[in-house]
Amino acid sequence: MKKIFPYLFLLTLFAGCTSESVDTPKPKGYFRINFPKKAYRTYDSNCPFSFEYPVYAQMEIDREKNAKPCWNNLNFTQFNGQLHLTYYGVFSEKNYNEMTESARTLAMKHTIRANAIDQKLISYPERKVYGVYYAIEGNTASSVQFFLTDSAKHYFRGALYFNEQPQYDSIQPVVKFIKKDIDRLIETFRWKNN
Repeated sequence: MKKIFPYLFLLTLFAGCTSESVDTPKPKGYFRINFPKKAYRTYDSNCPFSFEYPVYAQMEIDREKNAKPCWNNLNFTQFNGQLHLTYYGVFSEKNYNEMTESARTLAMKHTIRANAIDQKLISYPERKVYGVYYAIEGNTASSVQFFLTDSAKHYFRGALYFNEQPQYDSIQPVVKFIKKDIDRLIETFRWKNN
């Protein structure tokens, strides 16, 4: 019996090992994201505004066929994202009301797929910069939208998009990183000749 026991032990040990553990799929993982160091430069052009934007993003003039002067795209190529920036001169109260309502409507279109839409009022009275910031959570086309105005002559709007199918869990760290850049843009935003 003592001679059989070691063989039974080895037989039990080998019988317990199956190829099932080798064939078990591993959960899907995401690549590690290396974020650049925060640094900013000033956007100052012939447009009636200026602001700071990150050095690791490229500002380019919007080349869409319906683009107007002072429309730009801030490209975050490392993250496959783009902040669309548009500007309108406001000529009447009706025009102003239509644009602010349009911004709200565009942000609220995402309610179908959004988990939450947080609104934050923007108010820098010393610079006559006012507006609304929409933080949109969930699998939506846009994660951040905002508009800035002086309530009289100027209206500036931004919307962040990624050039891929939205999966909020995978892009959430990038959105959080870029939101800080958008916050900096808003905090440093100034109207010229105001």
